Formats: sequence, structure tokens, C-alpha cells
Amino acid sequence: MKLCLLASGSKGNSLYVEAGDCKLLIDSGLSARETQLRLAGIGVKGEELDGILVTHEHSDHVGGVGPLARKLKIPVFASAKTHRAAAHQVKKVEAVEFEPGTPFTLKGVHIDPFPVTHDACDPCGFRIRAGEGDIGFATDLGIVTRLVLEKLKGCRALVLEFNHDEEMLQNGPYPWHLKQRIRSRHGHLSNAEATVLLEELLHDRLDGVFLSHLSEVNNAPDLALASAQGLIGGQNSCAPSIFVGNQYVASGVLDI
Repeated sequence: MKLCLLASGSKGNSLYVEAGDCKLLIDSGLSARETQLRLAGIGVKGEELDGILVTHEHSDHVGGVGPLARKLKIPVFASAKTHRAAAHQVKKVEAVEFEPGTPFTLKGVHIDPFPVTHDACDPCGFRIRAGEGDIGFATDLGIVTRLVLEKLKGCRALVLEFNHDEEMLQNGPYPWHLKQRIRSRHGHLSNAEATVLLEELLHDRLDGVFLSHLSEVNNAPDLALASAQGLIGGQNSCAPSIFVGNQYVASGVLDI
């Protein structure tokens, strides 16, 4: 099992996942060229990909999906509502629609899409299960529902949203209506909220945690990292590797 955040932030998001014989991207917000360059940087050829999973239709998640899928001739997996909402960005691709809450299988890998709260038409997270263990992915969510918590429990690797520092957001340059949107139940998780979620998910077989979707304006990598490290360093149940997402370079690779 391998994971790498190729890009993470408000300008483009993409996660590389290798589980069993399956190689996937979750979202593709970068250009097709840049995505392939970052894949090459971790030793992966774009032609090896088996598909792209889409969480929701916002451009920082789907902006590069159509060009990449057409170039590589790979399928795009999205909910029916998300597919319709992103139709202009995923033209002339092989589209495979799923229903959040209904698992499906790709190349022997079990993929379980689950709904999250965000200001998109049908946003979802994913639990991906292969022989090596489970991967939990949940970003762009305003609140942690009971369902999200249950779907993420017991995973060997987690990709969680650490979007903003509450004080930086409060005192930052964004207009009030945008601050309210980010803080709402359909917005984004703060460092503090994400750390509360992470505390619920710690277990002795957790190998890696990716801190994702950090705001360049309302957060700082050292703040997000300190929040997660402060939690993990204060207990003895596990010591996962922590990776902080970046907009401009790929993260390290978790290989387990």
C-alpha cells in the first residue's frame, strides 16, 4: 500500500493511492502535465493508473480530471449528481457513476464512498480496503458526523482535513461572509476540530496520517503539524508517520 498527496490546498488537490494491484487518484485538481510530473517524481507512470475517484465538483478537485482521463484513457468514478455538476469539466471521458453509501470493487479493491457535509451537490469521502489494510479519506467537510467517524475507524492510513487555524481565520483578510462559510457545517475543519477527530481514530495499527487541504491564508504547516503531533506525542497507543500536504510539491510517500 502506498499513498502520496500530490497536491493539497485551495488551488488543486490530488492523492495517489496504490492498494493491491490497483493504482488510483482521488481527485485531480492540477493540470494533466503537472499531475504526471508529480507522479513521475514518486516513480509512477500516468499510464499505470486505473482510474480517478472524485469527491465533489469544486474546481480545485476536478479541474484536471477531464484532460488527464482523456489523455490516459482511464475511467472517472463519481456519484451521478457530482458527474452532472462537473459535466463541463469531465467531457468525453469514461464515466462510472456510484451512489454514496453503496460500495463497489475495482481490481479487487473494495471502495466505500460515504457522504460528508460540504457546500457541494453530493460530496463524499472514501474508505478503501485492500489486503494490506484500509485507507480512510475525508476532506472538505464542515462537521464530523457519526457516519464519518465510523467509516474512518480502524484504518491503517488516514487523509484528514486540517484546513484552518481558528485564530488566523478570525483575524485574517477574508470577508466576513467567507469566514462564516468556512466555519459552517458545510465548510471546512479547523486544526482543532481535525485533532479531535484524529483522537477518536488513534489505534495501535495506524501507520500514517496525512494533514490535507491546508489554507495558505488561514493556516500554516507548523501549526497543523504541532496540533497533530501534540496529540500523538501525548499517548502511547501508536506512533504514525505524519505528512503535511503542500500545494506546490508532493508529500512524502507512505509505503506499508
